[in-house]
Amino acid sequence: MGLSVMLAAGLRFEFAVPADKSGEILWFSALSAVVFVICGTVRGLYKGRWSFGSFEELSALVSAIGAAAAILWFIALLLPEQGTERPIPLSVPLIASTIMLCASAGIRYVWRLYYEKRMRPQSEGLKRVVVIGAGEGGQQIITAMVRNPAGRYLPVALIDDDPAKRNLRIRHVPVSGTRDDLASVAARHDAKIALLAIPTADSALIRVYADLARDSGLHLMVLPSASELYGAEVGTGDIRPVTHADLLGRHEVDTDVDSIAGYVTGKRILVTGAGGSIGSELSRQLYRFAPSSLVLLDRDESALHTVQLSIEGRALLDSRNLVVCDIRDTDRVNQIFEEHRPEVVFHAAALKHLPLLEMHPAEALKTNVWGTQVLVDAAIAAGVERFVNISTDKAADPCSVLGYTKRLAERLTAAAAHRSSGVFLSVRFGNVLGSRGSVLTAFTKQIEDGGPVTVTDPEVTRYFMTVEEAVQLVIQAGAVGRDGEALVLDMGEPVKIDDVARRLIGEAGRPIDIVYTGMRPGEKLHEVLFGADEVGSSPIHHRISHVSVPPLSVHQLPVAKADATDAETITMLREAVTRQDIRSTAM
Repeated sequence: MGLSVMLAAGLRFEFAVPADKSGEILWFSALSAVVFVICGTVRGLYKGRWSFGSFEELSALVSAIGAAAAILWFIALLLPEQGTERPIPLSVPLIASTIMLCASAGIRYVWRLYYEKRMRPQSEGLKRVVVIGAGEGGQQIITAMVRNPAGRYLPVALIDDDPAKRNLRIRHVPVSGTRDDLASVAARHDAKIALLAIPTADSALIRVYADLARDSGLHLMVLPSASELYGAEVGTGDIRPVTHADLLGRHEVDTDVDSIAGYVTGKRILVTGAGGSIGSELSRQLYRFAPSSLVLLDRDESALHTVQLSIEGRALLDSRNLVVCDIRDTDRVNQIFEEHRPEVVFHAAALKHLPLLEMHPAEALKTNVWGTQVLVDAAIAAGVERFVNISTDKAADPCSVLGYTKRLAERLTAAAAHRSSGVFLSVRFGNVLGSRGSVLTAFTKQIEDGGPVTVTDPEVTRYFMTVEEAVQLVIQAGAVGRDGEALVLDMGEPVKIDDVARRLIGEAGRPIDIVYTGMRPGEKLHEVLFGADEVGSSPIHHRISHVSVPPLSVHQLPVAKADATDAETITMLREAVTRQDIRSTAM
């Protein structure tokens, strides 16, 4: 600052400073240096609080220089005049502050350019990347790539469909066109990888870019979805190949964290079926909301071992909150509710494989129907505040044992709403990608074995959703659901299974046959999310529809008889689903 004052004085007097003012200029320069050091200390410039050359440091520098200039200007103003002239012209502090700001900012700018050049990837075999999307995700990932000397990726161009971004540059990487220009941009920059840097991209958009990349001879990579990132910034470690879940089941989920925390945080929570695909992901996400206790119930001890490891990073199986139990066992379930006194219950335990349940309907009745009733009774006795039953789209206009039993579970849950002060509701959704026994798992194994890939019918369609997104909406539904309702999650557009098989075969790069096996008993050509007599509305969350569910008395449930044939059991289930003569006094 002292040098800036002397230079400012030289400019003020056209570098002909009067001899009688040289002394005043020198002591004012020394004073200005002290004043600036004090202002800089107050603003934290010398504490290493910000990265050198960062915008935060520049903001602190501007405020420190401004404060110093104001103080020096007032000092110059208060100095007694010598005749008709001031010993220090008032313009000197103002000119000096401008010189100081330009010099300081210039030094920082040059150093930052040097630093960023030194930090750019230097390793051999760099992969040149065209980044798709110049939004927040694109900015973060480009910054991460150019600041990693040992990184494998070098961004060379951006593409974005927004006309307002056509002249944009991010870390000197220019926007070079739109999606229609992907092939030419990649060829011009000798890029072999296209990176979709839009965490909110849904599966439809990813399929579009997957096709464009394939046609352009590019390898498409993606960033995790917004639901996987949980709001964290992206880095080069997040770059990964496109998965089947990205192509089929990725949807944007708008989660109201505050409403979720209101009924989960600090509560005693019980999850049944906690070792399953849905239950384990449900447990992991609930853990993030800091419940006072999280009780994980499953009849599979190995599954409990796995879920504890995924949540806590250890699996000593030494907690009373890990419960081995079969929900058919009334006495054991009551014992668990008495010990843990849960306030919120998520019921995800069920038998779910449709073909097997068609052959063993009595087992589905015992677990999916009577097991649910056991839990409902225990929850009412324990004064549970909220009970969320995990259902399926097969409960809408059911025609299978799985559909019948899950519809009965919905109706039993609705009946509990009339008997309890708590909120009892169901949440209904379709196929979950990555769950055990999913169609993708079967197709992948068949392709690895050389085929053939078996599809029931060339026209069959299904709804798909990733397990992370499905569970987020389940938890959200638990917050907005009303007593006795079934909440239906928006699964996007149904996907033709034949198209899925052909896409997977195309990625395999070798000819594999598709064999059509025909529809199995209980299967639908096209699943529906709403029954023929159901009308959904979305009064609270745009991706969650509410439908009313007619209650069903426990006295109207079929019983698994030892001497009943499978056909007779299925008939009893079908009749129970359509039964309407509710005896409210029996509830």
